[in-house]
Amino acid sequence: MSGFWKGEGRVRTVLKDLAGRLAQCYRTMSIQMVISLSFTTVAVVGMIGMGLSLFLSFSNTTARLTQENSQRVLYQVNLNLDSYLRRMMRISDTMYYRVIKYTDLTNGSLMDGMNLLYEENRDALVSIAVFDWEGELVSAAPVSTLKTSAQPEKQGWFLSAMEKMENLHFSTPHVQRLFEDPDNRYRWVVSLSRHVQLTRGGTTEGGVLLVDMNFAGIEQVCQDVELFNGGYLYLIDGSGELIYHPRQQLIYAGLAQENNQKAATYRDGTYTETFQGQRRQVTVKTVGYTGWKLVGVVPAERVTGSSQQALLFGLSLLLFSIFLMSFLNFRISAHISDPIRRLEQSIKELEAGKENVEIEEGGCYEVQRLSHSVRSMVSTMRHLMDDIIQQERQKRRSELEVLQSQINPHFLYNTLDSVIWMTEAGRYEEAIQMVTSLARLFRIALSRGKSLIPLSDELEHARHYMTIQQIRYKNKFTTQITAQPGTEGLYSLKLIVQPILENAIYHGMASAEDDGQITVEARREGEDLVIDVSDNGLGMRPEVAASLLDENRPDVRTTGSGIGVRNVHRRIRLTFGTAYGLTIFSEPDEGTTVRIRLPALEEEQAAQYQREERT
Repeated sequence: MSGFWKGEGRVRTVLKDLAGRLAQCYRTMSIQMVISLSFTTVAVVGMIGMGLSLFLSFSNTTARLTQENSQRVLYQVNLNLDSYLRRMMRISDTMYYRVIKYTDLTNGSLMDGMNLLYEENRDALVSIAVFDWEGELVSAAPVSTLKTSAQPEKQGWFLSAMEKMENLHFSTPHVQRLFEDPDNRYRWVVSLSRHVQLTRGGTTEGGVLLVDMNFAGIEQVCQDVELFNGGYLYLIDGSGELIYHPRQQLIYAGLAQENNQKAATYRDGTYTETFQGQRRQVTVKTVGYTGWKLVGVVPAERVTGSSQQALLFGLSLLLFSIFLMSFLNFRISAHISDPIRRLEQSIKELEAGKENVEIEEGGCYEVQRLSHSVRSMVSTMRHLMDDIIQQERQKRRSELEVLQSQINPHFLYNTLDSVIWMTEAGRYEEAIQMVTSLARLFRIALSRGKSLIPLSDELEHARHYMTIQQIRYKNKFTTQITAQPGTEGLYSLKLIVQPILENAIYHGMASAEDDGQITVEARREGEDLVIDVSDNGLGMRPEVAASLLDENRPDVRTTGSGIGVRNVHRRIRLTFGTAYGLTIFSEPDEGTTVRIRLPALEEEQAAQYQREERT
């Protein structure tokens, strides 16, 4: 027993060594050699393909023979039906052109000619009748008494004849209930109706000629037909209504179904369909003059069943070869495609944005070189992306710095002039207050180079600014600056309220007469910080207010700091994204409200933004 295990171990060692050599050979083998070996294997598998092609050829031949058989049978049935229907049409033509056309109903009768025609064709006819345009019976054979409940003018055959006067109209099978039958029989008929011209006293009027043919004649043409492998045939009109079906009574009783409505949409030819879970071969042939369609149905399972039985023996012989060849082909394909598949997976991970993706250099020589090239390309792309990101950050920081630096020195000059004027006038307290507010204003504006400052500092900056302006404008307006509960500890972008206040003063309070009012209210709305700056000035039209933030509108430098509303809007969107910025609400003579929307940032989040700007 121990010798057995030792022998098995040596075999494993040899196989392992052989596998290692084959793996080494495979790594140095070119893809051309791999494909050559694969083609050699596929050549063996070609035997299977040949067997399948023979099977498909045999199946197709069987299906074609079945199709041709169905077409020949339908063609013959069509000829028989065509002959039967032509006979009915000749009866109708004879009645119209040889009897009705030559009879004046004022002094003549249609009965003699009508009875003669009926007697000559009584094996195929049930009745012949003529009605005037109001549906009144003119003449009929062999019976001439209408039932009291009959209303010919409302029947489908009558309406069709009156609406389309130039055509012959064939109805679907129905029970003839127009005339009193002395035998009390109900006969199944197919009605042929047409519009005719009746003559009365030398004048013509419209009417309808009705020829009721015995349905048994059509049934006899169709019922003895047999198709290949237990198939059957049925007859429908142009709208899909059944005229004949071997299981017609079961279908009318709801015990069976047929795909006749779908068959009505088919053109002449052969189709394959699935009905009630069964695949069927359907052949369609249109009956001339009527629009009726002959439909032959052969179960597809029976068509293919014979071919499957014929090839069963051959397929059983090939089954074992199929298994071996399929397994071998699978293993070879795996050896070829696995390195490429792993390379593809690595590339997909790179496309998804995953970092530190390891690109394996495996497979045959060409795949190894491709993997190496992809790895070099990824390394280069990462360096380029890092450079681009750095450049974009520098560009963004430069844009913010430029926007923040656009402060017009006129405000500083005018404020200092006001201080000098008040000092010379002896208004020392007001001068001291203005200088103090100016100093605090610029201290907050500098903020040690930070772009995000506490909301309280931003509102304090606005208060000092309004203190200076109220002194300059001699208290022409009042100011109220408030922060609602919930805004404590939030941070704001620097210098965004003061430019809005500046606009409110220069444009909203220009014509105010000691009754101007400017309010600033900060509040929190969910994850957003909202600051509303409102004035009761002149206001503007809504379309003018909307255009102030239009990026395509040319920049207009106005009186004041020069930053402007659009400048603030750009700064906010550059810093936080397009979901934030300004919204202007204004109506003439009702004032203006500028709404500033920012993310509600706590101290830690604001610090994160500051770090991103520096990097």
